[in-house]
Amino acid sequence: MKNNIRFIPFILFITISLGLISCDDNNVIEDTPSTVVEDTALSGSLTNDRTLIATEQYAIQGSYLVKDGATLTIPAGTVLVSDVGTGNFIGVEQGGKINIQGTSSNPVIMRSANSNPGDWGGLVICGEASTTEGVDATAEVGGLIYGGSEDADNSGSIKYLVIKGAGAQINSESQYNGLSLYAVGSGTTIENVAIIDGADDGVEFFGGTVSVTNLYLENNDDDAVDWTEGWNGTVTNTYVKHSIAGFSTAVEADGVNNNPSLVNFTAVSTVDGTALQFKKQSGATFTNAAVSGYTTAVDMKDDGPTTNIIVEGTGLASATEDVWNGTALDISSWTWFQ
Repeated sequence: MKNNIRFIPFILFITISLGLISCDDNNVIEDTPSTVVEDTALSGSLTNDRTLIATEQYAIQGSYLVKDGATLTIPAGTVLVSDVGTGNFIGVEQGGKINIQGTSSNPVIMRSANSNPGDWGGLVICGEASTTEGVDATAEVGGLIYGGSEDADNSGSIKYLVIKGAGAQINSESQYNGLSLYAVGSGTTIENVAIIDGADDGVEFFGGTVSVTNLYLENNDDDAVDWTEGWNGTVTNTYVKHSIAGFSTAVEADGVNNNPSLVNFTAVSTVDGTALQFKKQSGATFTNAAVSGYTTAVDMKDDGPTTNIIVEGTGLASATEDVWNGTALDISSWTWFQ
């Protein structure tokens, strides 16, 4: 009996081993194929096209850079959660593309775990459109290159995107924005974007020609909409909400005046503050602008010409002129960011 018992483990080993091997119809032994596991950690460089899976939750760990020739596609309902940290952001380099396919019932969400202001770096896109910084300028974010002469440049498509808790510190003088657009061209589509509780600007345009439709900005600590370096696109349907004191402005414009347009612009504050600030020679054309609740409607920071600020077809006679009484934008149907 003792001798027979010694062979039992060996027999079990053979039986288990055979159970892990499959045979085809010709009795040829084959290995059982393994299931590919989705890599949900977003870090490093993307050099080939990739489509994320909506049922997965992805972790942004450090910088995730979409390289020239690659496209990152993010389907409706995908959630990307960033680690808390200075270097965590998604960047689209010149020649790369991002394709965010959110819907009104299923937006794409980018946030940190708790969506606290300044937790992470947000979304950065670098294009090849014109900027007053010239060709191949260097962004303050990660040394990324932007700027060229292709004003119709296409960096992809963004539809129904919610960004929360961005604005991490880059260095002692700079912070990320929720959405940073460096020389992004007019061939890029950006529609229905909400940027909430950022520690710096909501969206900032660094030159370029890109336009945006349906933009919601709530309690971003610095400026809600910021532009510089000669941006000359159009933002149609903007709603800015300020209910926490300490922000800078609803709009900050800086640099040369390339006369960008804001159509159906509404900014509402319950905590006073400054609505619109124009630096140097900057200006803009406003159509149907409604500004309420701010202590200061317009601040000409560097005493630039108020005539560069055109409201309903006429340049401002003075910074105190009360022309910001248009019809407030009705966003009751914008349920996607809530």
